[in-house]
Amino acid sequence: MTRTGGTTIEDASSNPDPDAAVRDEGTDTAEESGTPRHAHWRRVLAAVLAVALLAAGAALFVRAQQLRDTPATSNRALTDTAETSRVVGDVSSALGKVFSYSPQGTAVTKESAKRLLAGKALQQYAALFGQVEKQAADQKLTLTSQAVRAGVTRLGARSAHLLVFLDQVYEREGKAATTAAAQLSVTAELRGGRWVIVDITSR
Repeated sequence: MTRTGGTTIEDASSNPDPDAAVRDEGTDTAEESGTPRHAHWRRVLAAVLAVALLAAGAALFVRAQQLRDTPATSNRALTDTAETSRVVGDVSSALGKVFSYSPQGTAVTKESAKRLLAGKALQQYAALFGQVEKQAADQKLTLTSQAVRAGVTRLGARSAHLLVFLDQVYEREGKAATTAAAQLSVTAELRGGRWVIVDITSR
């Protein structure tokens, strides 16, 4: 405050603008309150990004599992050549034995069937072989079967599905031999270290 000729003049610096003070106060308040608000949104954004990354990772993992577990990749017939050859050999040999007989050799054929067949295949074979045995004795019939082609359509750890083509030669005493072809769908299971036929379907 300054006195000049009896007049009192107030110094502007000693009485600041009230509006300016309000503006300054408002700015300080906004800055103080804005800092925690920004930190909160940063935390929310980080959490959302983390969830999105986890979801994307889970989706990729599931997709990878689906690709690994597709029928093509789970079929060992496409990759395990040694076991594929083994099951083809076991099944082809078994079919040749159980579908070959002579008038005097039906007992041997039945015993082979008990070792080489199981489950549904053995039940069906046993039900039909009684008729075959009588026919072989009455007609002096000899049947010789040989697997000429066999392919594994699906190979698992303990089961296999095959398509087998047989050449069969029928001989009756006093008559010329006749030849026929047979196509079979075969299911085999690994039991006791060897492949045993559990189902046979004629195609």
